[in-house]
Amino acid sequence: MNEIELVPVRMISEVAYCPRLFALEHVNGEWADSADTVEGRTVHRRVDRPTRVDLPDEDSTRPVSVRSVKLGSPALQMVAVIDLVEAQGKTAVPIDYKKGNVAPTDTGAWEPQRVQVCAQALLLREHGYEVPHGELYFAGSRRRVRVDLSDALVARTLELRDQALTILETGALPAPLEDSPKCLGCSLAPLCMPDEHYVLMGAMPEARPLVPARQDGTPLYVQLNGGKIGKSGEEIVIYSRDGEVGRARFEDTSRVVLYGNITATTPLIAALAERDIPISFHSYSGWYQSTMAPASGKNVLARIAQHRAASDEAASMAIAKAFIRAKIANSRVMLRRNAQGIGPRQLALLAEAVEEVNRAPSAEVLLGVEGNAARIYFEHFASMLKAEVGTFEFDGRNRRPPRDPVNALLSFAYAILARELTQICHGIGLDAWVGFLHQPRHGRPALALDLMEEFRPIIADSAVIQAINTRAIQEGDFQIQQTGTTLTPAGKKAFVRVVERRLDELVTHPLFGTRLSYRRVLEVQARVLAKVVLGEIPDYKGFVVR
Repeated sequence: MNEIELVPVRMISEVAYCPRLFALEHVNGEWADSADTVEGRTVHRRVDRPTRVDLPDEDSTRPVSVRSVKLGSPALQMVAVIDLVEAQGKTAVPIDYKKGNVAPTDTGAWEPQRVQVCAQALLLREHGYEVPHGELYFAGSRRRVRVDLSDALVARTLELRDQALTILETGALPAPLEDSPKCLGCSLAPLCMPDEHYVLMGAMPEARPLVPARQDGTPLYVQLNGGKIGKSGEEIVIYSRDGEVGRARFEDTSRVVLYGNITATTPLIAALAERDIPISFHSYSGWYQSTMAPASGKNVLARIAQHRAASDEAASMAIAKAFIRAKIANSRVMLRRNAQGIGPRQLALLAEAVEEVNRAPSAEVLLGVEGNAARIYFEHFASMLKAEVGTFEFDGRNRRPPRDPVNALLSFAYAILARELTQICHGIGLDAWVGFLHQPRHGRPALALDLMEEFRPIIADSAVIQAINTRAIQEGDFQIQQTGTTLTPAGKKAFVRVVERRLDELVTHPLFGTRLSYRRVLEVQARVLAKVVLGEIPDYKGFVVR
């Protein structure tokens, strides 16, 4: 390092708890709140208010208590904000506040807790104070625990400091903890995916349910040409030309999706960014245009690794083949389950196509295999629609613009899927515009299009089939013109409900054995890809339904 970097003491305790947790937070910029972290901030709320009393000098005999004391030391390469210091003269005792209960150990505290207060004691000593011991106050038990500053504890603290500095300097991501009980209460477990990591490495048979089945909050869709959305307190307010038409709380909203010419106020955009809620823009007809997301700069190392892999022909081909294998396999499952009169020959051709993907020597051949498989699939797509809804005729895929209602639904569903995956890529730190199968092109989220390949049949196409067969969408929900076919506002609203229900549907992940919503599966697969480009696991494995 060119200059001395001071490591916050809380970081050192995180290394003691889990080196990967430390790296995810402080190298990759990942963070997720949990009930524990929120409660911890509440416990610290009073003690974090600094007092206006300085630590006493050596001639003072009056004991004082000083809250929120910030100390740093270039020699120790550490910095800390100590919750409370009780001092008399040149003798001082650091007291660190914890939200939980006294630990069921001989010392009454876990190693990360003892390390943290030891580091604070070392900083006080560096500033000339005599520190006989440290203390931990556990709010849950309402009692203090003494921490003796043994030579072994001091050595361990300095060892962990050095480990933290090494991780920060190299950017190396330590391996996840294997089958550890610590992961059960970790707020970053859904981001780290430790069990999924070891399942993919062949070291575990299945994953524990560490990843929540569904995300908190729901998407807010707004389609009001000439409308406006703004902020009022902790709510998003929706206005038409005639006045307010609705509200949604920030805490209940996972993303904001706008269709048509809608104004979003600057205070609202800032509030959404602060809460890490993306806002995306679609044309009135549904074409995905852009997303405004917080400038968080997460996981820079993953983006560097992604660009490196995308420029490596062998690595790029291996990932692209995995996407296409999964897409063709899922297309075959859709036909096998739903197509009327499908013969074994067509299913066999799709099964053979999966094997042809494995043998494809170039990207051109791979795209040819994918194109032939798509032709077989769409030749039989109409047989998955019920005969009694014959007004929805389908004679092959067409787009830009779609010329019939079925293609209009397919294009609309694909736009929703592309938007979801673009936002997911940004949220986890991947570059949505650099892909492995789709070549980079201005305005095209190539990686999002790559990732959506395996999900086109089982999410987008499935939603279209369901919407038509259940009559959630009917002939009157379309505007059919010579220039193309689009959904009416009422049709968009009805179809969005169908797609959202599909994204919220729980499914068992075929590799990990956990129950997740399809929207959560999209994120999991994107994170699996990030592990591949970072070299943590050897191969990308697509999501294939059975």
